[in-house]
Amino acid sequence: LVTRDEVEEALKAVFQLVKDKEQLLQDLHSQIEETKKKISEKQHERDYWLDYKDVGSKIHAERISSLEKDIAEVKYELERSEEYYREALKLVREENQKLFDRHMQLLSEAALKNAVGYLDKNCRREIEENEWLKEEVKIYRKEESDLKASVQLLEEENTSLVTKLIDIKLQHLRV
Repeated sequence: LVTRDEVEEALKAVFQLVKDKEQLLQDLHSQIEETKKKISEKQHERDYWLDYKDVGSKIHAERISSLEKDIAEVKYELERSEEYYREALKLVREENQKLFDRHMQLLSEAALKNAVGYLDKNCRREIEENEWLKEEVKIYRKEESDLKASVQLLEEENTSLVTKLIDIKLQHLRV
């Protein structure tokens, strides 16, 4: 039997796990913000160098293209990171929901066992008999379906035999 304290401890553990995952998510959001700031800084630097390039400096043209590539790479990495963290969050939420559902199922089972424990002897016997009757009904239904299938096969066989018999009689009448 699962005690109430054990169930509460399990639920506390699940909720602590959820809080930890949410803290991780907040940390990831702060990292994303920092990356966006870096992108903004790189964008300003790129703008500066574009202005410089327009003025006429061909020496630094290579540097500008390199910075543009860096910005593109940073943007690409940001998009990949965002997608990865989005998927990770989705998986964590699904896992948390499964854990929560499982714990709720355990709670309901424990509550049912508890409730049965408080019932008197006659009520418990009725519940056990009810379970036994359900099993018996399943067995009888299976036997019924098997018998129906057998009867159908026999009827088909009889129909074919009667057809053959009629055909034979017709042949004898023609003779």
